[in-house]
Amino acid sequence: MKSFEIFDESDSLAEELQEVIDLPLFDNSSKIRTSDVACSLSLEHWHSARALLRAGLLSSALVVHRAQFEALTRSIWLTYAASDEQIAKLTADLSLESEQAAKNMPQITQMMQALEKSGPHQAYAALARFKGNSWKVLNSYAHAGIHPIRRHHDGYPLKLLHDVLRNTNGLAVMSCMQAVVLSGQQPLQRTLLELAGRRSACMPPSL
Repeated sequence: MKSFEIFDESDSLAEELQEVIDLPLFDNSSKIRTSDVACSLSLEHWHSARALLRAGLLSSALVVHRAQFEALTRSIWLTYAASDEQIAKLTADLSLESEQAAKNMPQITQMMQALEKSGPHQAYAALARFKGNSWKVLNSYAHAGIHPIRRHHDGYPLKLLHDVLRNTNGLAVMSCMQAVVLSGQQPLQRTLLELAGRRSACMPPSL
């Protein structure tokens, strides 16, 4: 595969996935609607990361990739582990008071701990595997640590750009699987996995 073809393959995958998840929500509850917003945010980060990677802007793409993972985790946490009070804090109109109230919202470690207890095993396992493999490096990029300092100075290997693109696509498929859950159409998860399988050149090896 030529260097640019993986990005075209990724764009085709994005179009195919979007067609599958263009569905109404299962219900109009705050839990489902807020989970959907977080899921949509994760997919927006995916599109942004892909555009940055196509432009060769690896460090910025990895910062957005970290946000992609956090938004996906937030969506799944909201679905399976968040309390009504926590959901209410995230759905309040923006103000200084609501900002302060939401200040102590669980972050990634706390959300993962909650999902381990009450979330779907497969979703938790996939998130935990990603976090175990990538979190330290993503934090380094988010906080201008050794990884972005050295890579930005030395240049970005093409293989690294491609590997990060594959990882963003892998998370995006998980986000789409979450989207069909929020629509009450869980059997469509198989369709999503089949689409990803047909685009294996732009997917991580583990999916």
